[in-house]
Amino acid sequence: RRAADELAAAGGAHPAAEGARRGRDELSPHELKVALMVAHGMTNREVAAALFLSPKTIERHLSRIYRKLDVRSRTELARLLTADAAERV
Repeated sequence: RRAADELAAAGGAHPAAEGARRGRDELSPHELKVALMVAHGMTNREVAAALFLSPKTIERHLSRIYRKLDVRSRTELARLLTADAAERV
């Protein structure tokens, strides 16, 4: 953590943000939309209704998203996407 903070202070990118950016580039536009909706706190059922898909389809999308971004939970997903967004500012 300290090394990452020092790297960021020296002008380097934070490793979490770097990983998010790389992983985010691997997501399809549809997967990115699902990831952002989930990161904003929507449930699978809410995302499914908004995108006119079944909740099971959203579960499958999330499984692929988690694998591509190397995260294990909605919280990690939100944290990773937030780190990426902060890095872009």
